[in-house]
Order: sequence, then structure tokens, then C-alpha cells
Amino acid sequence: MKVRFVTLGCKLNFAESSALGKELMLRGHQRATPNEVPDVCVVNTCSVTDAADHKDRQTINQLHRKYPNAIIIVTGCYAQLQPQQIAQIEGVDYVLGQEEKYSITQLVDELCDSLENGVPPTGRPAGYSLEAQKIRVANIREVEEFHGVHSADDRTRCFIKVQDGCNYFCTYCTIPYARGKSRNPKIEDVLKDAQEALNQGAKELIITGVNIGDFGRSTGESFIELLRALDELGDEAIRREARGMDYRVRISSCEPNLLTDEIIDFVAQSKHFAPHFHIPLQSGSNEVLKIMKRRYTRELFAERVRRIKELMPHAFIGVDCMVGVRGETEAYWEDYLAFIKGLDVSQLHVFTYSERANTKMLEMDLYVVPKKERQRRSKILHEVSEEKTKAFYAQHAGRKAVVLWEAKKEGDQMSGFTDNYIKVYGPYDKAKINTFEEIML
Repeated sequence: MKVRFVTLGCKLNFAESSALGKELMLRGHQRATPNEVPDVCVVNTCSVTDAADHKDRQTINQLHRKYPNAIIIVTGCYAQLQPQQIAQIEGVDYVLGQEEKYSITQLVDELCDSLENGVPPTGRPAGYSLEAQKIRVANIREVEEFHGVHSADDRTRCFIKVQDGCNYFCTYCTIPYARGKSRNPKIEDVLKDAQEALNQGAKELIITGVNIGDFGRSTGESFIELLRALDELGDEAIRREARGMDYRVRISSCEPNLLTDEIIDFVAQSKHFAPHFHIPLQSGSNEVLKIMKRRYTRELFAERVRRIKELMPHAFIGVDCMVGVRGETEAYWEDYLAFIKGLDVSQLHVFTYSERANTKMLEMDLYVVPKKERQRRSKILHEVSEEKTKAFYAQHAGRKAVVLWEAKKEGDQMSGFTDNYIKVYGPYDKAKINTFEEIML
């Protein structure tokens, strides 16, 4: 059968979709090309904000209009949180929760068998109704199993899932209800995935999850032990020949309270880890952080940034920021803005708060930021982010750096990223794809 995956949201979703797609190919199915009509559409959804939910619904509607006879399977965070709502969208045939996501391969096999037995999997039967749809969603908080995956779509870069779920229950967030409790594989299992990716030609490994700094909770190991093990992959002779640059590793995101001095010190002296950090801040006001039930203060956050820059002045630091949460008064916002402007960081990833059902913040008697004001604050932080990114790039002009060239051709040019996440361009040269090169910025 021809299957099309449409993935929305985080890198973890993309890694999971890639792994599922790979398994389907191994079972004899095909990925539908952009010009082909798929038999099955799999939509892996995000539900981090109301805007994400809207985009999920919009995507499902567009697919149904474009491919009215295709079977549509919806999975991911939105499917876990709002299965009944999704089931009412015209064209949806199956709604699978996070745990049930991994039965998609079996489901597609069953649909294929139906076709071979003369029962068309495409086309709705007479009398088709909501009752004919299949909703398969377990209580994710009871799930103990970890499904390890790694993406393989990009020959240069590979995302490796090392952790899933979250135990933090921040007052604005639905992730613990969408992803379940924190769990992880053994280090030896992660190493097998990483080594397989390297064997297949990947040069950059990105370790990802929901709260990866919590790694080890279900196996009695630790995040720093995982990092040290990943730094020792590959053949020693190859490492010597390539001067330690046969592969590199990026840490996708780590909570500031879990990003210890030990981890920062390790990255600074490691052979393969990129000087690239992504740290969720969410608010620069200590009062708002308390409302959010975050597990750190802005002083701790600032100290993490200071230590990174002290040991790795060239490090790229990305920061998650949220604006407009309940309780974020004008005074708290101004305090937040002043704090973020003073941080030596490289980029802000800005989220505008939207009310999420079943979150504790809705039960609190707090100041509600008007939506127009939320948008205004978001625009300001986006402008701050642009200024910081331009300044970061300017600091590195004229310096030597090592770029990993990627396959995508952009006109007569190709692009790649340095270890500290600066995107560079150069004349297209097929021979350079997936190779490291020292250049002058």
C-alpha cells in the first residue's frame, strides 16, 4: 500500500514518524511520492497550543479533500488528548493514542490484507458513520513501555529518541497527559541505535525526548552516563584519522535544573558533542515561574548561561520562552523582558500561551492577559530573538569553523551547519554532501 506521513510539532514526532515509515517499508509498503495518491494517510499530531490543535484539524481536512478515498489515521498528542473531537472530523477512520501509534504497521498490514481479499480499504462503505470509526486510546499514564526510535530520512542527521513522557506537571502544560510518565531505554539500547545510524552514514546524532535530562529514571542510570557513552562511539582508528570529527552529537533540549555543571563541563571537553544548548526558560519572572510550577529560578538559569559561555564562548544557546500566561501582569512582563534582554543567548523560541483543558492554571484565580496583549508581547520577543541571532552571527564573522554539508540543493548552492549551529552556504558540490569541512565564516 502507498502511505503518506504528515508530521506536525516536535522533533520527537518526526523521529517516531520516520521509524514507523521505515518499518512499513520493510513490510513491503511504499511511501507515496508527492505526485502519487496515497491509500493511507497517517497524521502524527501536536497539541502544545490551541494553534497546534487548529493546524492539526486543518491538515486532516486538507488531506480528506485532496484524497477523499484514502484511509486517514490520526495519532500523536492531539489524538491522545482529544480522540472524540478528532473522530468527528469528516474523513477520519482511525484515532490512535501514543501507545497505539506503534500498532500502525499492523493496522496497515490488515488494510492491505482486506484489499487482497477483495474488500477495498479505500472508499467509505454504505451507511458509514461515526460509530464505524475506530478509537484506540489507552490511559497513557499507565504505560510503562518505552518505544525506542531513530529517524533515518536524512543521510546527514539522525534523531535518536532517548526518553519519553514527563513527571513535572507544570500548571500550563498538557504533555504529561499526552505523553505519559517519564521513561527511557537502557544506555546499551541507545548505543545500538546510535551505532546503527553511524553505520548507515549519519554524521550528526541528535538525542531527543520530552524531558531528556530525566534520562535514567526507569533504568537506574543517569544522563551524564549516557552522554559519556555516546562520546565513545565508532572505530578508534577512524576517529584518529578524522581528527575526532567523524560524527558529532547535539543535545536537543534540557531543563535548566537538570543541566548540571557536570554536564556543561563534559560538553566543553568532549570529543564529539556540539557546543549547542537548548534550554527552556518559559518566563524571566520568578513570580511567574512559581505560578507555572517550574523547578528553578531565573538566577539558576542565568548561572547556567554564564557557565556555558565561560567554558565555551562560541556556544549557541537557544531558549524556549512563553508569553501571556495567566498571572503575567504588566510588571512581571517588564521584569521578564529586561531579564531576557540581558542574557547572552543566541535565539528565542517563542510560544504564545493558550488555555489548555485540564491544566491547573485554569483553576487559579489569576490575572488574564488579553489575547492582543499576548500577541504584542510575542512580537517583542521575536524582535529580541532576531537581534540576538544577528549579534551571535556577527561575533563569529572571520573565524574558522567546521561545517557539515547537507544534501539539499538551493539554486546553485548547498548549505550546512557548524558545530555551534551557524548556517552557512557554499557552491554546490555533490562530493561534499555529508562531509565535514573547515571553512572561514
